Amino acid sequence: MDISVVIPLLNEEESLHELHDWIANVMQSNQFLYELIFIDDGSTDTSWSVIKELSAKNKSVKGIRFQKNYGKSQALDAGFGIAQGQVVITMDADLQDSPDEIPELYKLITEDNFDLVSGWKKRALRQCCNEKYSF
Repeated sequence: MDISVVIPLLNEEESLHELHDWIANVMQSNQFLYELIFIDDGSTDTSWSVIKELSAKNKSVKGIRFQKNYGKSQALDAGFGIAQGQVVITMDADLQDSPDEIPELYKLITEDNFDLVSGWKKRALRQCCNEKYSF
């Protein structure tokens, strides 16, 4: 298996379908063998039901459910414990992380020989025009 995507979540029922579809499209278009591991960290909404539904439709989807909230670190640890991919990628479930970045992250690890890759969002700086003003 190429990639395990580990996603801890708490009360993210509204974003899970879109996130799943987005990741599945990226994986299929890049012909990656993957697993998508959702860790429900004690959600009180229907997140767990959504995960079960996604798993029934897509054999690449796995889920872990905590009965109460233990925190993101414990959720990630549980996901890492079952991950089988050559590369493990973590993402948040709130759609702030772009699955479109997965192929480049995978390449950095597998082709450029990085042991770990970390990313963060940054705002693009606007280039100012070189205009001359006369008075």
